[in-house]
Amino acid sequence: MTDIVMPRLSDSMEEGTVLQWMKQVGDEVAVGDEIVEIETDKANMAYESDVAGTLTEIIAEEGATLPIGEPIARIGDSAEGSEASAAGPGEGEGAETAETPTAAAEVAGEEASPEASGDGERIKASPVAKRLAKEKRVDLSTIEGSGPNGRIVKKDVKLAAASAGAGDAEAETAAAEQSVEPAPAAPAAVAPGPDPPSAETAKGQTTIQEPTKLQSTVARRMSESKATAPHFYLEAEIDMSKAVAARRAIRGAAKEGEVVPSFNDMVVKACAIALREFPKANGAYRDGRFELYSRVNVGIAVAAQGALVVPTVFDADKKGLRQIASDSRAVAGKVRDGKITPPELSGGTFTVSNLGMFRIDNFSAVINSPQAAILAVGAIVEKPAVREGQIVPAQLMNVTLACDHRILYGAEGAELLARVRTLLEEPVSLAL
Repeated sequence: MTDIVMPRLSDSMEEGTVLQWMKQVGDEVAVGDEIVEIETDKANMAYESDVAGTLTEIIAEEGATLPIGEPIARIGDSAEGSEASAAGPGEGEGAETAETPTAAAEVAGEEASPEASGDGERIKASPVAKRLAKEKRVDLSTIEGSGPNGRIVKKDVKLAAASAGAGDAEAETAAAEQSVEPAPAAPAAVAPGPDPPSAETAKGQTTIQEPTKLQSTVARRMSESKATAPHFYLEAEIDMSKAVAARRAIRGAAKEGEVVPSFNDMVVKACAIALREFPKANGAYRDGRFELYSRVNVGIAVAAQGALVVPTVFDADKKGLRQIASDSRAVAGKVRDGKITPPELSGGTFTVSNLGMFRIDNFSAVINSPQAAILAVGAIVEKPAVREGQIVPAQLMNVTLACDHRILYGAEGAELLARVRTLLEEPVSLAL
């Protein structure tokens, strides 16, 4: 018998949530088979089994959140699996599991005691489903479970609550209206006006939405970054006129099907070259020490799945513009399709966040800790500029470099940003 534990699917993952079991008790499992989908701090990922056999027990039900290393299932040899699947509800290992709290409930500190329906029959439900049913005031005895062995899981309760949602909302509104104390009577000489809205109704109907694991982690890590990393910001305006002309020439010379580098790809390349020349900016402040990395791996912020995901372009300083463009499109597409892998989200040493496509001129980004800095990139806008005493049109782009003052000082950050500006204003150097 082999325990399958909650795997570490990203370098910053501390716990995971079981979203969906792709195999059920009694199913044969081969090495490399996807057995469970797990929500991590960065994305939803399918976990592939590294052992072969039969799935004999599911410990963590769908919706359960467990720390890394906690058992979530057990896989035995084919003989054990046959015995487990052949055992009825009142016999064998499966029956014992059904009558005891799951490991997920023990980890979460929740009560997983049996509940009974009106006829005394025990109701099988996951701890998360029980808690949600209590919050939503849903009778578990009226729900047909879709989990293993008919166990009620989180999604079953959500469906049941949704079907009765309209009536509940009306009842809650009526109760709220009845609980409001009447306003004091107005003086006789003053005409009574409309009653002010109560605290319960002033904002309209309130909907509570639980964040996903990814959204919760982004919120926590951004809060930690702002609270622990002393940010300072450096702004610069970059003349992208030559870069615009260079990209136009590249696009005109490109063959059918060839990838044309974007302006963001140029920014990534310029940052990579500059980071190679200023190694402290390609490092991190961790545990009171400076960590300096030999590889220059630039993360690109991608908005997807209702949150922010940062896949990595590895060794960006050694790649040409077309290769960076190809890599960037590949990982961004995987993020949006939900197919990004843990290695593609790890190892970043610097981050570029670009909101220029949304016509944002300038903004400040939060450092992707423990990295030393992040570059926020705005839109390229045609503006008048003074060149040799003459007012001429120019393609200008605002950028803001956020630095962790524990590892980067003002002069060092300024030198890095100045180098990025020089490289973008003379883009021929990006091809060297």
